[in-house]
Amino acid sequence: MPSETIKLTAKFKLKTEPEGLEDLFTLYQEIVNFLLTHTFENNITSFYRLKKETYKTLRREHPELPSHYIYTACQMATSIYKSYRKRKRKGKANGKPVFKKKVIMLDDHLFKLDIEGGFIKLSTPSRRLELEFYPAKYHEKFREWKIGQAWLVKNPKGVFLHVVFSKEVEVRESKAVVGVDLNENNVTLSLPDGNFIQIITHEREIRTGYFLKRRRIQKKLKTGKKRKELLEKYGERERNRLNDLYHKLATKIVELAENYGCIALEDLTNIRDSVRYSAELNGRLHRWSFRKLQSIIEYKAKLKGVSVVFVDPAYSSSLCPICGGKLVPNGHRVLKCSNCGFEADRDVVGSWNIRLKALKMWGVSVPPESPPMKTGGGKPTRYEINALHALYW
Repeated sequence: MPSETIKLTAKFKLKTEPEGLEDLFTLYQEIVNFLLTHTFENNITSFYRLKKETYKTLRREHPELPSHYIYTACQMATSIYKSYRKRKRKGKANGKPVFKKKVIMLDDHLFKLDIEGGFIKLSTPSRRLELEFYPAKYHEKFREWKIGQAWLVKNPKGVFLHVVFSKEVEVRESKAVVGVDLNENNVTLSLPDGNFIQIITHEREIRTGYFLKRRRIQKKLKTGKKRKELLEKYGERERNRLNDLYHKLATKIVELAENYGCIALEDLTNIRDSVRYSAELNGRLHRWSFRKLQSIIEYKAKLKGVSVVFVDPAYSSSLCPICGGKLVPNGHRVLKCSNCGFEADRDVVGSWNIRLKALKMWGVSVPPESPPMKTGGGKPTRYEINALHALYW
């Protein structure tokens, strides 16, 4: 079976901030800003060129600093400058790039992580520090994973180590595919046996509710520490609630697709560039973090040996899955084919077409009269799974 690499990031909170760590954050920030100035003045986007032109100078100025801090600072600087150039082309950046955060990028020469022992060994200019962290239950699953790069981050809540773990998994090949249509407020699955499952997520209501709450705070409190604290508080609550929703939703989708071996999703990479509606709808769609949900579905599927493919989203909700004719609105969220008379919910049509596109990518012959939907007639049955309402068609 073919294998693929899964990468996940885990967070480790340090119990205390040792003496000298603040100086290391300050020094690293100065080095990155020096490198950013050099990239900006010389228009450098290559890590190798930047390292070649600045390494000897920085080693002379900071002989006590482990050399790999300079390597990672060069990586940080080139990454920031590339992002700055993209934003500038879109008219979203002015002046020159500046690195203000207390973040240090680490490679495997600068730290050693012992999950079982509950500590991190960090190389510093003076000595090798042993840093204890608070253990979390989810850390245990990374015991057998390979450790990659990491970021040491300091914020008002403390000092954290964000570590990237990777694992090789076997993904089985399959010609049966489940089409998944992600929407702002629901997810619809098209199964190979003709069944359709729609899971109502209520994400739109959650996001809109927190958006309105933050707007009321902004109107009531124009400035001040309390305003900032309240905005951060409700922003974190929203993220936690949606993260929980996404993980439960992705687990259910993978569970339903596991027997078939493949999940098909739309490639929504540039969808934000095409959002051109009213100010209210634009805001709603930009708040929808579809890519995060896709990434969670993708890694959970691969852990179960289920492959994931991405298809072109064009016309997935506007062409008839039976004859390929153009669909026209026929009531609230219902579409009807002007050619063959087929009629269905637009999300059902979308998931069906996504599945058919995936089959065509594999070269599977899809007849015009693809299997019809299995509908129970009347209203769909509701039931709850982990606080999600699922509608079976």
